[in-house]
Amino acid sequence: MKFFIDTANLDQIREAQALGVLDGVTTNPSLMAKEGITGRNNILKHYVDICTIVDGDVSAEVISTDFEGMIKEGEELAELHDQIVVKVPMIKDGVKALKYFSDKGIRTNCTLVFSVGQALLAAKAGATYVSPFIGRLDDISTDGLNLIAEIRHVYDNYAFETQILAASVRHTMHVIDCAKIGADVMTGPLSSIEGLLKHPLTDIGLAKFLADYQKGN
Repeated sequence: MKFFIDTANLDQIREAQALGVLDGVTTNPSLMAKEGITGRNNILKHYVDICTIVDGDVSAEVISTDFEGMIKEGEELAELHDQIVVKVPMIKDGVKALKYFSDKGIRTNCTLVFSVGQALLAAKAGATYVSPFIGRLDDISTDGLNLIAEIRHVYDNYAFETQILAASVRHTMHVIDCAKIGADVMTGPLSSIEGLLKHPLTDIGLAKFLADYQKGN
């Protein structure tokens, strides 16, 4: 499973990259605004800055909700850097845009997916990634992980090449559960990745090793 970090914070991206397990980055206008990145030119520059830090795919989101606007923005984003993946919302014109970009060889990430039907449409339209938002489903008492499992089943039935990118990952157990189900990618905060490091027996064992070493010195 690939590990993406969901942020626009360059320091966190550098830290995740330095860990040696980072495969890419996802971000969105809300995350950009959180870092004080506003204005079209500043946002475009920030996407390029992210691409210079990571080795993998960087999802860059269109803001338009009409077909023509998505195409214009998406082509501009794709020209920024080879690592850019154009992030398109799961709406009617978004599906049309996915097909257009697929035919043009521009990679895409279909975002705001909350049902198997939506994921099926995205795959049919040639999306590179599909992003089911598991955390947001959990927030409304719906099983987000079950959606990942259902999409995995459908995609495997028909050998779709679209990768399942589990989005809105909130914590470390989400990461582990997504890996068990067979998500191709997960994207979440740095804390969800670093949480995989933690185990009390590791801490206890290391403390004992160090204490025993000190006895002999």
